Amino acid sequence: MARSNDRDRKRAPKEGIRKGKKKVDIVARDGIDWVDYKDVNLLRKFMSDRGKIRARRVSGLSTQNQRAVAHAIKLARELALLPYATRTVTERAPRPQRQPRGEQQREAVEPAEAELADVLVPDDVLEEVEP
Repeated sequence: MARSNDRDRKRAPKEGIRKGKKKVDIVARDGIDWVDYKDVNLLRKFMSDRGKIRARRVSGLSTQNQRAVAHAIKLARELALLPYATRTVTERAPRPQRQPRGEQQREAVEPAEAELADVLVPDDVLEEVEP
């Protein structure tokens, strides 16, 4: 069975795509030989606001330094120097007040009765009904 030659074709380079500025390894730049788990200020730079460890492509660390930072963050979490997760509070719109079930059912029935009362009745019929 013959295969298509789609895999052999080269793709045209995409135009208009800009690559961002390359991230700098903060640990290597500052000359830090060993990432200390007690240096909470440094470790917080590599954590999100919710307490997650930032990815290497976001933080700009080398593979070796990313592994050392992740290990130090996990150790600091275990020793309660850093939180595992932080609680974030979101503002929500206030919910409308609910009525008791009995009142909701009555409201659903009452409009139907009101509609029956508004039905136009010819005058001839009214005269026949009255005593």
